[in-house]
Amino acid sequence: MTSANGQPAKPRVLVVDDERVIADTLAIILNQNGFDASAVYTGTAAVDRARDMRPDLIISDVIMPDMNGIEAAIRIRQILPSCKILLFSGQAATADLLEKARNQGHEFEILAKPVHPQDLLAKLRS
Repeated sequence: MTSANGQPAKPRVLVVDDERVIADTLAIILNQNGFDASAVYTGTAAVDRARDMRPDLIISDVIMPDMNGIEAAIRIRQILPSCKILLFSGQAATADLLEKARNQGHEFEILAKPVHPQDLLAKLRS
């Protein structure tokens, strides 16, 4: 992957969390570490933005008020089948939602919240 100026293109990342400070902070950290990251704050916005920006990776919270991260991930995967999706959550209800998605044939990787930025970066580089 190369950009118009011949430089390697930065992986495009969409960060999704209804807690704006978390989404914005993660996007800043990713931008400082070689990614082209932006943040949105709802599952619905994530689906819309993913359709436009065609990210390489989505990092999403699971429990959000309008559309949970798993529902958004399933919709995004229908639009962008090769997009890598990494979910994170700090809530116990996530296990039930993941199990339901798994029963429907959707497999997602999940990190526990709070995720340390260095752990996240290590995960993205592996």
